[in-house]
Amino acid sequence: MATNPSPRTGGRIRNDEAHEAVLDATTALLESGGYGALTIEGVARRSGVAKSTIYRWWKTKGDLVMEAYTRTTAHRVPSPDTGTLTGDLTALLHDLYAIAHHPARAKALRGLMAEAQLDPAFAEPFRAWIETRREVLAEVYGRAAARGELAGDLDLAHATDLVYGPFWYRLLVGHAPLDPADAPAHAARIRTALTAREA
Repeated sequence: MATNPSPRTGGRIRNDEAHEAVLDATTALLESGGYGALTIEGVARRSGVAKSTIYRWWKTKGDLVMEAYTRTTAHRVPSPDTGTLTGDLTALLHDLYAIAHHPARAKALRGLMAEAQLDPAFAEPFRAWIETRREVLAEVYGRAAARGELAGDLDLAHATDLVYGPFWYRLLVGHAPLDPADAPAHAARIRTALTAREA
């Protein structure tokens, strides 16, 4: 009969390992069952970290889930630095649209968005996660402005929405596909929209 791993306690290295184990378990459970089905008890069982430790490190389930997904998405959709605005947008969009190949991830994202609309307490950590993804584009646009590819007074919020707006709309509504092969064309159109006033 299989037994659960012993709870991990004590020591800086063990604490770091336990922290990573909890985040890994949280992402896995989120993408296999959704936010509603995820429990701290389930995370404790899967990670081998004591439930009391998890509660001590994270105030709420929402805080835990969004920290886990912040780390996960930073790995899956890293900040690109190809040397050109078009190259950066293409790389970012390609990684974003790759969710089409992972239905469980797409379902998890839809569930998180829905939960954020229904639960005001969850909305705060969700929006904090969204802000980390917007900051990636702020870095991209900042480098492009420094290279002279974009105007220094760019409307950063609108420019960011040009990328993430279509992504979320297609993910949630499903009226059009999210295809990584479309990334170069979409990136070119976004760049044209951002630089049109300078023509």
